[in-house]
Amino acid sequence: MNKKVTIIGAGNVGATVADVVAKKNIVNEVVLIDIKPNFAEGKALDIWESSHIEYFDTRVKGYTNDYSKTADSDVVVITSGVPRKPGMSRDDLIGINAKIMKEVSQKAYEYSPNAKFIIVANPLDVMTYTALLATGLPRTQVFGMAGVLDTGRFEAFIAEELNVSPKDVNAMLLGGHGDTMVPLPRLTSVSGLPLPDLMPADKIQELVERTKKGGGEIVKLLGTSAWYAPGAAAAQMVEAVILNSHRVMPVCVMLNGEYGQKDVALGVPVKLGYNGVEEIVEIQLNDEEQALLNQSAEHVKSVMKVLDDLKLF
Repeated sequence: MNKKVTIIGAGNVGATVADVVAKKNIVNEVVLIDIKPNFAEGKALDIWESSHIEYFDTRVKGYTNDYSKTADSDVVVITSGVPRKPGMSRDDLIGINAKIMKEVSQKAYEYSPNAKFIIVANPLDVMTYTALLATGLPRTQVFGMAGVLDTGRFEAFIAEELNVSPKDVNAMLLGGHGDTMVPLPRLTSVSGLPLPDLMPADKIQELVERTKKGGGEIVKLLGTSAWYAPGAAAAQMVEAVILNSHRVMPVCVMLNGEYGQKDVALGVPVKLGYNGVEEIVEIQLNDEEQALLNQSAEHVKSVMKVLDDLKLF
């Protein structure tokens, strides 16, 4: 059975998703779409020319705004949007990116109504909500990438601090993408050994704070947003869906009573497979963790309200 993945937005993140997915050799075709003339075509050709060198068969194709080429995709990854610029308010950013998200998700849905939509554009939580409204799909088919990236950052920082392989670090976090995320050190381990047994509490908290500001640290160094880690994180989610691997990952999904939250797109652990979000895994939180998750949910709801006030739907 042929498998096909579409990535909308051929910028740094989108092109990285395409590159990583192609190298995994798990789909027959990767399609890159961008509004900028010849941009997706050029990125796709560059990736395809590495096929023999990297030893993969996945055909990578690029198109300028031609959504008919995305027909019958199994997964659609949406990275489209603009970064926040000096003088631009949060509301301004939401207004611009929500219009883009509405347009591109509806176009993709027209040609691939059965696809699973992975949202990467920022602000992540509200863009996931936007795509859900725009497509009318169930929450199992529209979900956002944030937790996989954030846990990856946390795991990398832990591995660096302990001088261990990042392969042996397993972390978990909940909540919104950004300063209100809720890392769970007590559920984080290194080869099964609890993190609190390996590192003092003040050092753990230092790494938690660094994780919360992980995106900002990259921006400060590069003058632009990250793309290698976000692209790889989205590609890992694509792989879980395409291979129907039932992996448990932290994913941004609309909640309907889980964790005491309702009508809010929030990062929680889910079981991910070919049908999308197969199950929302509820962890027993302590009082402090639940309070932090509630704060994160309230912050995300305030951002979602900005979208509601725009009356795009």
